[in-house]
Amino acid sequence: MKGLILSGGKGTRLRPLTYTGAKQLVPVANKPVLFYAIEDLVEAGITDIGIVVGDTRDQIQAAVGDGSRFGARVTYIVQEAPLGIAHGVKIARDFLGEERFVLFLGDNFIRDGIVSLVESFRGNAADCQILLIKVPNPQQYGVAQLAPDGSVVRLVEKPKEFVSDLALVGIYMFDSHIFEAIARIRPSWRGELEITEAIQTLIDLGYKVSPQILSGWWIDTGKMEDMLEANRLVLEIIEPDNRGSVDPASHVNGKVVIEKDAQIVNSTVRGPAIIGERTRIVNSYVGPFTSIYHDCLLQDSEVEHSIVLEHCKIVDVHHRIEDSLIGRNVEITRSPVKPKAYKMMLGDHSKVGII
Repeated sequence: MKGLILSGGKGTRLRPLTYTGAKQLVPVANKPVLFYAIEDLVEAGITDIGIVVGDTRDQIQAAVGDGSRFGARVTYIVQEAPLGIAHGVKIARDFLGEERFVLFLGDNFIRDGIVSLVESFRGNAADCQILLIKVPNPQQYGVAQLAPDGSVVRLVEKPKEFVSDLALVGIYMFDSHIFEAIARIRPSWRGELEITEAIQTLIDLGYKVSPQILSGWWIDTGKMEDMLEANRLVLEIIEPDNRGSVDPASHVNGKVVIEKDAQIVNSTVRGPAIIGERTRIVNSYVGPFTSIYHDCLLQDSEVEHSIVLEHCKIVDVHHRIEDSLIGRNVEITRSPVKPKAYKMMLGDHSKVGII
């Protein structure tokens, strides 16, 4: 089997953070979301991987390289415009050939991996396998309606009336019949080739579409709240590790990862949390469910339940920052008068003076 990861979207729901960066490279627990997808595929024995890229292709290629660091071989496939998931599959046909493959949306996150799901697809005669999960708000998703025998009857995109509470997860498995289905569909009102319509066409043509209902959890990390939730869930299961330094005046409690050359000086870090390489925490407090990426400075400040990207400086901010996603190269400092609370989503290269 081969793997295909779509990483060509614009990430509009994460703006302004994604005006200058790929949404798939925003880190969860100090690892880009895209890396989790690659690792999941490799863990399932899929090492020949195509990545569909768009405007941010240079950033993604710089981060992933040839794939050897993951034990994979990566081929890049350029999508000139975001014309839909099915279009991303269509343009990857030369790479995929006649092999079965896993389609992984690059901003989707499944904590428990896909090994058992891939094994299930390998072991049955289905032409397509879709992953489903029960959601409280099915009107916001593409959903699948199942027959009493568990077979897929139809797919409905964001139904206005209740059809099913089983939402489609952004991880799919196909054989080469999907290309026949894509050839039969036309762009939707959004100007995109919709993968739900292509799968519905497979059903209509009599091909076998097998559903798998997830018992764990899945997150589409398209919004800040989703990124923070994914970060929380990963940090819950990290193993403590200290490859940096903690001075005698500091307190580190719970599950905390301190990466190489990070320094904790006269500070308190309460896990689960992760402190990136060469980051300095000085006279500060880092609370649970916080990820601070590499080469940051947190001084005389407090941060909790937040993601802070690389090369940030947060200095002399006495009121706690929480529930925040802070972009690369951001500087936050304190002005003479401070308000009672701050909640921020800041784009790359921002500078904020707090009053």
